[in-house]
Amino acid sequence: MDRPFDYFVILAEMRTGSNFLESNLNAFPGITCYGEAYNPYLIVDPDRTELFGFTMAKRDADPIGMIEAMKENTDGIPGFRLFHDHDPRVFEHVMGDRRCAKIILNRNLVDAWVSQRIAWSTKQWQLGDHADVKKWKVKFDPKDFKHFYFTVKDRQRGIARRLQVEGQAGFYIDYDDIQDLKVVNGLARFLGETEEIKHFSGKFKKQNPEPLADKVRNFEDIEKTVNEIDRYDLGALPNFEPPRGPSVPTYVTAHKAPLCFMPVPGALDQEIRDWLGAIDDVHRDVLDTGFTQKELRQWKNQNKGHRSFTVLRHPVARAHSVFCRYVLNHTPWTMWELRHGLIERYDLDIPWDTPIGEGYDRVRHRKAFLRFLHFVNGSLGGSSVHGVEPIWATQDNLLRGFSEFVAPDHVLRETQINEGLAVLAMEIGIDPPPLGDAIPDEPFPLASIYDDEVEKAVRDAYARDYMAFGFKKWDRDGR
Repeated sequence: MDRPFDYFVILAEMRTGSNFLESNLNAFPGITCYGEAYNPYLIVDPDRTELFGFTMAKRDADPIGMIEAMKENTDGIPGFRLFHDHDPRVFEHVMGDRRCAKIILNRNLVDAWVSQRIAWSTKQWQLGDHADVKKWKVKFDPKDFKHFYFTVKDRQRGIARRLQVEGQAGFYIDYDDIQDLKVVNGLARFLGETEEIKHFSGKFKKQNPEPLADKVRNFEDIEKTVNEIDRYDLGALPNFEPPRGPSVPTYVTAHKAPLCFMPVPGALDQEIRDWLGAIDDVHRDVLDTGFTQKELRQWKNQNKGHRSFTVLRHPVARAHSVFCRYVLNHTPWTMWELRHGLIERYDLDIPWDTPIGEGYDRVRHRKAFLRFLHFVNGSLGGSSVHGVEPIWATQDNLLRGFSEFVAPDHVLRETQINEGLAVLAMEIGIDPPPLGDAIPDEPFPLASIYDDEVEKAVRDAYARDYMAFGFKKWDRDGR
């Protein structure tokens, strides 16, 4: 009979009942589970030294070869248990292999944490007879449990997403399910087994069947900690921005000094280019830019001790600068289609053409800026027909894009830019030239229109940047 899979893997954490599940799968005539075949410190179990001619050394040199040996030398379907600290090469292989059945074994994480601590304290990891059980009451550690909880949850989400990306489905089974004979027989059918077992193997027993309150000295701390955990992540900020690439062609390198600037649109840009030019006594127009990733790797290889950096700006100041430079005024960066579309569809009360006339005052400017922020909020929130352009993308998303190629060595803040550039210059062994004044926003400075309503509108649009970088309310000193 053709089986739906060539082999299987049990993806599990410690203390989730994987030994018990394995012992019962091995009771089926057409299923063989080879334990922790890829544990870094043993092969299958502590008593073995090899499997199908693969010693630990040979397995580590050719991990996929041992899977092939299992398939070739096993009657029926072979498999093994794989924990998060086992060979990562094997995890990558099985997740991409559609002929590998994925069994995802989970357990209530409070029970799993307590079980781990009892096992560590008693040194008893398996139980074959209840007469040999060792008892222990653990002290619950809220901080340690929270770290454990979120780490395991991240791994579980990673497995689920990987299956979705690969277009595969796994067999999810819980600790309580493995003690249900019908479910275990259903799992066997999933693997292609035609026979059923009538009872469990009896090889392993539940080590600590007592209620949780009888296994923990400070049970009240468990109740408090569990209630504090936001399982549904109610405070999460929605993110509808499309992921960005690294934007390597926009990077700028000094002519001679080993410095690479990764500009954030709307933050300091021309000012930093002028500073880079001053280092080598050249005009900013002769700085090197427009790199491909290959060319930038070559630049890095040729410039030992190089440093890369970017500059963040307060979201209020950045949004206003973008509005003035790219929408309102006639500049080299003006996006005319965007400007006219905002006038027609978002009721921006600004002149159709530039330059801005005398009738455009602070009141109109503030109102138009707020309408622009309304547009940005809709775009970032995925409720606008207009996609997200880099000039108003969140700085958080832009930095994530940079990191797809290489993370910047330094993320500087505009409010401490002189100190940041001084450190950067010191690292490459030069005296930093002075940084020129920031290019002012025209026709009205931000301070002349800023108030709580403006702050709220920016915060609504750029909540992710406020959260990611700890920005406080903007003040008139630019912080």
